[in-house]
Amino acid sequence: MQDKAYRSIVKTISWRAVGTIDTMIISYFITGSLKMAAAIGSIELVTKMILYYYHERAWNKISFGKHKAAANDYNI
Repeated sequence: MQDKAYRSIVKTISWRAVGTIDTMIISYFITGSLKMAAAIGSIELVTKMILYYYHERAWNKISFGKHKAAANDYNI
């Protein structure tokens, strides 16, 4: 079974929300500046979302680690 593109988009957004919060917290501890932490988080939010989407779509085309359903498997 192959994932649809919109599933990858939703996964991309949810993962980036978690990742951006992490980046902003780390940036704040390193710089001590909330403004700088927000700037760093904003930049990486956009760039990493794009990178993750294409990474996810590429992995969706690779059969490595996927189970192929047999003809007699029961599907709902």
